[in-house]
Amino acid sequence: LVWLLVLSLAWLGPALGGEDKDEEVIEEEEKEKKEDEVLSDEIKEEDNVLVLHEHNFARALSEHQLLLVEFYAPWCGHCQQLAPAFAQAAAELRNESSPARLAKVDATAQTALATEFGITSYPTLKLFRDGNRTHPLAYTGRLDSQGIVRWVQRRAGPSATLLQDTDTIAAFTDSQDLVVVGFFKDLKGEAAQAFFDVAAEMVDMPFGVAEAAELFQAYGLSADTVCLFKKFDERQTNFPVDPVRGLDTAELTRLLRVHSLQLVMEFTNETSSQIFGAKIPHHMLLFLNKSSPEQLSLRDGFRAAAGGFRGEVRWPHGRNMQGGFGTAQPQCPPSPAQVLFVVVDVTGHGADVLPFFGMIAADAPTLRLVRMEGNRKYRMEQDNFSDPAIRTFIQAVLAGKVKPHLLSAEPPEDWDTRPVKVLVGKTFEQVAFDETKNVFVKFYAPWCPHCQAMAAAWEELAERYKDREDIVIAEMDSTANELENITIHGYPTLHYFPAGPGRKMIEFKSNRDVETFSKFLENGGTLPEEPPVSGVRTAPPPRDVPSPS
Repeated sequence: LVWLLVLSLAWLGPALGGEDKDEEVIEEEEKEKKEDEVLSDEIKEEDNVLVLHEHNFARALSEHQLLLVEFYAPWCGHCQQLAPAFAQAAAELRNESSPARLAKVDATAQTALATEFGITSYPTLKLFRDGNRTHPLAYTGRLDSQGIVRWVQRRAGPSATLLQDTDTIAAFTDSQDLVVVGFFKDLKGEAAQAFFDVAAEMVDMPFGVAEAAELFQAYGLSADTVCLFKKFDERQTNFPVDPVRGLDTAELTRLLRVHSLQLVMEFTNETSSQIFGAKIPHHMLLFLNKSSPEQLSLRDGFRAAAGGFRGEVRWPHGRNMQGGFGTAQPQCPPSPAQVLFVVVDVTGHGADVLPFFGMIAADAPTLRLVRMEGNRKYRMEQDNFSDPAIRTFIQAVLAGKVKPHLLSAEPPEDWDTRPVKVLVGKTFEQVAFDETKNVFVKFYAPWCPHCQAMAAAWEELAERYKDREDIVIAEMDSTANELENITIHGYPTLHYFPAGPGRKMIEFKSNRDVETFSKFLENGGTLPEEPPVSGVRTAPPPRDVPSPS
């Protein structure tokens, strides 16, 4: 029996060992296969989007004339939101047999590529042309499928349509509500090339170009001029090119944005991107209920006031144009500040912005002026909807004679009984500027997921220091409260106000966890220096930036 057992083991042993060896071989082969896939320059696709890494990136550049690459992080919420639109745009471009393709790179895995192209946030989109990887173009379009397709198409072909005769140009100017035509005597000159650059960026309106002498004559032009044709207001606005200074692309872009808007805009879902995209520094708002004929009639005085604040059409260094041709002047008076006039229906799309102003629908009709820098809001002591009263109010605000109207909620009865003290606009200075306390304040928005994620840590921090007389942990809802000298640009924002005279404010920008908060407090508003970990890139924690709309 013993021998039988020994012989059995001797017979089975090699077989069993062989099976183990086969499994090891299979695992090794699979590992080598995966490594070969990573090292290979083969290009795979997902939903018409090329999947790139450091070993196939050069091949992709060599095979595609235009390549728009998204550098993303798998955990990034904005990247996840972009993915369907990016895939749809990729499919549209492929179906059109465009020379452009879309691709993506996981920047958290492909760190060499991320470092090479300076990727510090996600998603980051860059356009590579003709295989050149040293000077990619940063993406500047909208992050939706239509915006991506238009932006890429403008770079795939001529950015402006050549208009060769009066019939063609007439059809072109009549084709849409807004069109831009550049009249240039030399289409290869610097001014024309600058115009083409602007056309490549402003993909939301069609651009045409003309050089025929008969077209200059037909439109009464004698020199290079950019014309904006529109089916509303003044119908045509001319921007003559300064013969000495040439055409400034940034200024032309700004002028086209401003003058493509109606004199008085209505705030809707469709117009909100135009209103904020024009970068006009002041917005004058008329809140009304469109179902009320009496309130609708207030638009007449509002529109009459708007004409004086359209802003002068101005090139840098001395050329003025007001709704048409200008004359060169050795010295130019200051350009009037631009104010965009907007009607907001409190029962329509405008209902969503009422909380931003601390208003309800019943407050209509009423007027507000917003200085876009810092989101400062101004209101009349007594609403007066006449043209002269509106003009006078705007001029007083622009001259600094009116203080901003600051929102403040009422302080809760138990605002100082809990570990986290609840601040409002009315009580902020009394607490934050107390020279006997070190005050750490979280400025948040109730809807902000990053604020929600750190809420427990903030409560735990307050609990840890609740018995310290010299430390106050506080929070303020910045959507319901405003401060005159502190502007919050993103949520959450953390500011520390150390005890003592001077009250220098320090912004906290590190990891949002209890231990890091505690180190910051114990070290007097700074974090002790720690040696960097080799090969690890750090970035500030994410914040939600509220959309201006």
